[in-house]
Amino acid sequence: MGQMIFVNLPVKDLDAAKGFWTELGYSFNPQFTDENAACLVFSDTIFAMLLTEPFFKNFTKKEVADASATTETIIALSAESRAQVDELVDRALAAGATPANEPLEYGDAMYSRSFEDLDHHIWEVVWTDVEKMRAQG
Repeated sequence: MGQMIFVNLPVKDLDAAKGFWTELGYSFNPQFTDENAACLVFSDTIFAMLLTEPFFKNFTKKEVADASATTETIIALSAESRAQVDELVDRALAAGATPANEPLEYGDAMYSRSFEDLDHHIWEVVWTDVEKMRAQG
């Protein structure tokens, strides 16, 4: 099996975070989900561990960033089309997310929109036409 990635994110309300991502059509791995954590599945190798803030603090000596005031990371998710970018971000907004930035267009080869989830983590949804990007090279 190839390398896997687990992005660990603190959340204030685990049930609300799970409900938000479920509204967007994602699922959770029950083997790694309990009252302190939920394993959000993006693919066979990509996961986000949503951890209650007290539980998250067990894994760091640093202060936990207040994502409503600072940007600790921007997590990008690929999309298969411009329409899929709009669909996912619109569903996120309907589920309680807020817009993070204005949509970005790079000619007709790349398009992205972003949102802040319920805990203010920034998620960017990006579509790229790889062939057009190579041609513009």
